Amino acid sequence: MPLQLTRPLAFIDLETTGLNLSIDRIIEIAIVKISPDGSKHLKRKSVNPQMPIPKGSTDMHGFTDEMVKDAPAFKDIANE
Repeated sequence: MPLQLTRPLAFIDLETTGLNLSIDRIIEIAIVKISPDGSKHLKRKSVNPQMPIPKGSTDMHGFTDEMVKDAPAFKDIANE
């Protein structure tokens, strides 16, 4: 069933270093925006969590410290 939108709809997906909101950090942000005309826009951004990514998290989503070492920190891209 096609979506019948009157305004854009965005889906946001975060990959993180873990599940604890007080200590874990974002390592990837992905946003899919669907417009009422059916067009889709995807934006993905890697983020340096400024902490080691635990093995369990890497096993879950595949991101390694090496993959995000040159990415910007969240504070540097938060306003985008």
